[in-house]
Amino acid sequence: MTGVPGLAMSSSAAGRAATPAVSFAPRPRRTPLGDAWNRLRRDRGAIVGLSLITVMVLLAFGAPLLAPHDPIEQTLIKRLQPPSAEFLFGTDDLGRDVFSRVLHGGRISLRVGIISVALGTVTGAFLGLLSGYAGRWIDSVISRSMEIVLAFPGTLLAIAIVAARGPGLQNTMLAVGLVSVPVYARLMRAGVLSLREREFVTAARCLGASDQRILFSHILPNGLTPLIVQSTLGIAGAIVEAAALGFLGLGAQPPAAEWGAMLTDARNFLLNAPWAMIFPGLAIMVTVLGFNLFGDGVRDALDPQMKQ
Repeated sequence: MTGVPGLAMSSSAAGRAATPAVSFAPRPRRTPLGDAWNRLRRDRGAIVGLSLITVMVLLAFGAPLLAPHDPIEQTLIKRLQPPSAEFLFGTDDLGRDVFSRVLHGGRISLRVGIISVALGTVTGAFLGLLSGYAGRWIDSVISRSMEIVLAFPGTLLAIAIVAARGPGLQNTMLAVGLVSVPVYARLMRAGVLSLREREFVTAARCLGASDQRILFSHILPNGLTPLIVQSTLGIAGAIVEAAALGFLGLGAQPPAAEWGAMLTDARNFLLNAPWAMIFPGLAIMVTVLGFNLFGDGVRDALDPQMKQ
């Protein structure tokens, strides 16, 4: 029995037409950084923290334009006035606009937090690299030195450093940065100890790579994750430490607007003018909360196994 040729050809053509076209276009390659960013974007807490940080940074950098009054201008006839249309956050005991001082105080507090953490991270990472890779007596000296520093409470040690060098903003940043060095040194040392015996490091050593190249091209990039997480969280702690030093009169000196100094200036007027102390305290709380939320999100994004 023979079929109709035209009908057979038509059925074959229809089958070929119904067959979907296969695309061989390459899929976009996924990278660890891209995966971490996708996880971070889905973390609501991290997004809230990043939003708070962004708002505080914009307010701080825009302080010269946004502040309605000079932050150090004193108007004694308007001292301790409550919040109003003229003074959004009221005035302090010297008649200075609290809102303007909070905005300008953010510039100092954020600068202290970022610079001190950068100082502690760079110094600690270098010491941790050297300690973990060199070993022997170098490791012993650096490790024992870090343990001695950790034996002292961080705030007390920062107070001692500032007291020895004199109060001021630069000494505050130096003290807060030095106090945090052991944390980053121990993190980097632990990473180096786990990485220096890995296959890719052994292969690089067999190919004749120098110790400097192995450290900075192979070990350091693979050991940065815990440092990034700790640095993000450390900014919040540095801001609190700077505020504590400012509260004790060891930070930025008058008439500079600094959140910790504003708290100590307003503590004697807490019952009569609570706004002078509430708003700087809220600024510290919001900023620290933002960095803590964002730091937790960065930790979970870079190492999702830590998230329970």
